[in-house]
Parts: sequence; structure tokens; C-alpha cells
Amino acid sequence: MLQTLTAKLKILPDDQDFQLLHDTMRAYADACSFVAQKIVSDQIPLSNKEIHKSVYRDCRSEFDLPSQMAESVIRTVVASFKSIQTNLERYPHKFKKYKRKGGEIIPQFKVPQLSLVWNRDYSIVWNKDHTERLFSVNTLKGRIKVPFRSDAMEWVFAEGARFGTAKLVFKHGKFFLHIPVTVEIDDLPWPSQFKNVVGIDRGIRFLTVAYDGKQTSFASGNTVKQKRAHYKKIRQELQKRHTPAARRRIRSMGQRENRWINDVNHCLSKALVLDNPEGTLFVLEDLTGIRSATERVRTEDRYVSVSWSYYDLEEKLKYKAFRHGCKVINLDPAYTSQKCPLCGHTEKANRNKQKHVFCCKRCGYTTNDDRVAAMNLQRMGIKYLL
Repeated sequence: MLQTLTAKLKILPDDQDFQLLHDTMRAYADACSFVAQKIVSDQIPLSNKEIHKSVYRDCRSEFDLPSQMAESVIRTVVASFKSIQTNLERYPHKFKKYKRKGGEIIPQFKVPQLSLVWNRDYSIVWNKDHTERLFSVNTLKGRIKVPFRSDAMEWVFAEGARFGTAKLVFKHGKFFLHIPVTVEIDDLPWPSQFKNVVGIDRGIRFLTVAYDGKQTSFASGNTVKQKRAHYKKIRQELQKRHTPAARRRIRSMGQRENRWINDVNHCLSKALVLDNPEGTLFVLEDLTGIRSATERVRTEDRYVSVSWSYYDLEEKLKYKAFRHGCKVINLDPAYTSQKCPLCGHTEKANRNKQKHVFCCKRCGYTTNDDRVAAMNLQRMGIKYLL
């Protein structure tokens, strides 16, 4: 099967190339803002063909862009407008950073950016000695070749890998190249080659509880809860100030929190995959619609529930599992925390949520309630394969 992943490579330009890359990104962003303003002021239809007729020559002459970059500018702006039209009704709070002109929302391109088309704007080449790969990129002054770090990125250069339109990102004074790479992943026959089944219960007290039929592993969520509570307290204090500096810090802090939880999910999903052999079937509960359930909790507890990043963890586990010859499935989680894994007796009173204890009213089997859910998911996975 085919899978598309994003490779993030750190670019290492010298001082001259550094400035040239930055100038190119700035010109690209300025051209995007120019095209967006032109679309609104001239009421140009959101059609690549119509916009090309109106702004292509101006993009090339005023911003000194190569032909392919001018085309990419048009596609970037059109995609931004269409994204706004699609999501404005669903997420109106996300578009406060855009300004209006005559009732029309105009996307802003203040941050330097650059979209690069494979083999036209960028490519990966060897140096003269054929000992090091270099990043070849088109700029305002023609092509340059710069080295890059590709630690643990051998899969990017696998035979048959296909590269998509990349993004050149400037962050914390450094350049990064984000490349979507489509690779072929050997698909396991269903279900003959599965050697191991692991049930995984996700939650807030324990991020994951994994059971493979022999042992149980717990990933504590206390650090995540404490960190989120810390960020929440600081945000509340900053929101009372109503100053531009406070708002800037809130945005910066939110990004820092997101990066941190993203790293937590990466590490946790990687550990789950590496701790189990190739040919493992991971069984997760299907949490579709869980957001509406978490929003019904007490107001003081609501932030912890709605900020639970269960979906992000699931997506990371899926692509890591596929890369290691494993699979992830979702099954109905109904009564998994109330059903005894030994005798099968199901009763709400079996589970004590306050003490996080499961005690079967029929056979007396006692254990952690989250562990029971993982055990039941593991057994459901075994039945699913039969």
C-alpha cells in the first residue's frame, strides 16, 4: 500500500545562501499578498486560469519570481481562499487574523514562505565526489546547492519514493524543508500473518494502557495533566490583562504547548510499536463522537477533557505501525470497562470510577479498570481475526 509522510530536513546554507533563501521566501509571501489583494479589488473569479491572465506577468516583473514560482503563488492564494470559504462557517474563531475588505476576507501572508515543486523548484542531488546529498533549490538569483541534515531519514530516499510539493520553512533562525514523501509499504495479508494482538485503552489518567495477553504497560498521563493545568493558569492570568503583549504571549504559549504534546504522542506511539514484534495487530476503541460526550462534563473539568489529543495519538500510531509491518483497527468500545475478562459478566456496578478499580460482582476478579478495557479490546481483536 502507499503511504504519504512528511520528511522534515534541516537546511545548512552558508551566509550568502542564507540571505538569498530568506529574500526568496519574503518575495514569495509578498507576491501572495499582492495576488490576494488583486483578486478582491478586481473581483477575479477563483479560477487558476482567470487569475493567471490578470496577475502572472505582474508577479514576475514586480517580485522578480521565476515562472514556476509565479504559478505556485497563484495556486497558494487560490487554495487559501477556498480553505476560508470551506471552513468559515464551521470555525469562525480561526479567521480573526484575516482582515476584511468590502465584506470579503483576505488571507494574509506575513510570514516568509516558499512552495517548491519537485524537479522544477527543488531536487536532491549528489555533490561532485558523490559522497553527500545536497538540496538544489531555485531562488531569485537562480539555483543554489546547500547541504542538509537527514538523520534517521533513510526511508526518504528509498527506491520508488515519490516527492510532492515541499515547503521551505524559516523557524528560530534556521531553515527546514518539509517534503511530502509517498512510499510503498508492504501490506500484511489479512489476517494470516498476525502474530500478536495488543489491546490499547486510551484515557486521561493513563494516556495508554496496552495489554498483549501476557503483560500490561501503563503510560501515565499525570505529567500531561499538570503541564496543561500550568498553561491554563498562565493563560487565564494573561487574558485578564487585555494587552497586545499578553495576547502575543498567549499565542506563543499555545504553540509551545502544541509542540510539546505532539512530541509526547510521537514518543508514546513509537514506544508502542517498537515494544511489539512485526505482525502485531493494535486494537483501539472507536472514539467517534467522543467530543460531544466530553463537552458534557463539569465546567471546571472540561478543559482537560476537550484538550485530550486521542485522535493525534491514533494517527501517529497508525502510520508508525504500517511502517513496521503492523496494523491498527478500531472496534466498538461499548462495555469494555464493565465486562469481566474472565467470566464475561457485564454490569455497571463492576467498575468504581472514583477509585479506578474493577471488581466483578459474579467471580470477584479485581484489577485496574483501564486494564480491564485493554484486556477486553485484546480479546475482541482475537475474535475479529477468527
